Amino acid sequence: MAPPTPHLAVRASDGTSLLLGPPNCEEDSIFQRDTRPSKHVAFSNDGSLFGWCNGEKVSVVKVTDGTLVRSFDLPKTSFLEFSPQKKVLATWHQYTKTQDDPQGDANLQLWDLQSGKCIKTFYQKKADGWCPSWAQDESIAVRNVNNELHFFEDNNFETIANKLHLQKVSEYALSPGSKPCKVAVYVPGVKGGPSFVRLYQYPNFGGPTAALANKSFFKADRVTMLWNAKASAVLVTASTEVDKTGASYYGEQTLHYLATNGESAVVQLPKNGPIYDVAWSPSSIEFCVVYGFMPAKATVFNLKCDPVFDFGTGPRNAAFYSPQGHILVLAGFGNLQGHMEVWDIKKYKQISKPQAADSTHFSWCPDGEHIVTATCSPRLRVCNGFKIWHYTGTVLYKKDVPSGSELWEVVWQPSPPGTFPEKPVKYQAAPSELGSTEAKPAQAYRPPALRNKPVTASAKLHEEELPQNMKPGAAGDKQMSKAALKNQKKREAKKAAKQEAKSEASQPEPSPSQVTSIPPAATSGDPELDKKIKNVKKKLKAIEELKEQQAAGKPMQKNQIEKMQKESQLLKELEDLELGL
Repeated sequence: MAPPTPHLAVRASDGTSLLLGPPNCEEDSIFQRDTRPSKHVAFSNDGSLFGWCNGEKVSVVKVTDGTLVRSFDLPKTSFLEFSPQKKVLATWHQYTKTQDDPQGDANLQLWDLQSGKCIKTFYQKKADGWCPSWAQDESIAVRNVNNELHFFEDNNFETIANKLHLQKVSEYALSPGSKPCKVAVYVPGVKGGPSFVRLYQYPNFGGPTAALANKSFFKADRVTMLWNAKASAVLVTASTEVDKTGASYYGEQTLHYLATNGESAVVQLPKNGPIYDVAWSPSSIEFCVVYGFMPAKATVFNLKCDPVFDFGTGPRNAAFYSPQGHILVLAGFGNLQGHMEVWDIKKYKQISKPQAADSTHFSWCPDGEHIVTATCSPRLRVCNGFKIWHYTGTVLYKKDVPSGSELWEVVWQPSPPGTFPEKPVKYQAAPSELGSTEAKPAQAYRPPALRNKPVTASAKLHEEELPQNMKPGAAGDKQMSKAALKNQKKREAKKAAKQEAKSEASQPEPSPSQVTSIPPAATSGDPELDKKIKNVKKKLKAIEELKEQQAAGKPMQKNQIEKMQKESQLLKELEDLELGL
């Protein structure tokens, strides 16, 4: 049986619609388009339910046939989210209070989708982290309340089953999957003390040895914590608002690794600069980091935090693994020009290099074959629209929003794990009437004075680094025996001598002044002595060229004048060396 075609939810100023994914890319007639502008849309984890809020009510429908499951009269709702097993629908609206009602209304509501009744209401003033986090089987749910974590069991929100209270827990991340549930907590440093992240397994929170892992660090105003799919390790990106060294406008970032077996480490990044993105592979055994001043580097690390593959440098600030983990896209969005590099992550071979200019959104289709890029408002209010691509670089569908309208969001319908198995990677571009948008090689800016001259190494703004395999024993990085190394050095020395002889043969005849100033060459038989004599003669030759330029009327710089003043000293040194022949 063929897997279903994923839908794409489109939220725009002209309403909300469901689009059938590739290859048709047409609006699904089963779902009746809502012409009222929506504030938010969401799918359930398995993709069977779709909900949206349009300023009048919150509606939930079945994606397969479009039948209405529930409708709630909630005109103020700004966000909604389904629990993992679709038992609860969480809704949130902006917290307000008045003189008549200084307490205000509870603005976070939890609804039983089966009965339509409100289970519980909470006060949640901040939009960040508004929704409770559930375990995959909904055995526990957790909220951050007044700098401590409240745990609820089996969707019973009337009773707090457990609390985790440290100094001041400001961030938390619940592990994916089911039991045993784990939670990562971040406590910022106070009075010059270090910040720290700890991992706990629910409900073991008490005692000094309760933590599975602990990592403390300075230089952290905020953190982001990212679990891998197997819930065995967490990556923590610690950021400061200001880089006190003045090296970066973006502040300063460090990347830390914590595992549930107690291991922790700082991920050593070989290039200085911001950390733009961190992404776990779905396999949970490696992760990709995009970092460093532009052009940024991208490197894949293993669970020992050792580099596995370096993608070199390029204009990128984001990394996206396919849902199956077999393809990795490195992209440069935002203030970059939308270049994408699509890589076969098993062979570390580049598949395509398309370009999606002005994109503000990227996401993989659950089938691991297609992606969507979009230009959305309010990030960009002009040229709104979206494209559906095949990963080989061809555009299969393109939708431009009419002038005067805006595109706000596009969301793929999720699928249960195993719905779309991994397919062999293709390198041949998929057929399409719209063709591909292969990025043209970027041309570095050159000043007008250099535009008609050949490119030299000194004319480049920066050195480009090529991709390289970092695995021990990889091709091109094999360990050589001592004899092989010795033979290789001999070959390289012989090759260098031939090139040197060729370059000397092509040198023009020296001027009369050079002949009189620099004594004739002599051979001592001592390679070290000959090398010293050669270096001194090279310096004298450079001085003669400077003297000729000065005689022609060219103004000399301070360092050039100082170099010419050393002529007599160099001549004496040369004489002493040759006397030792």
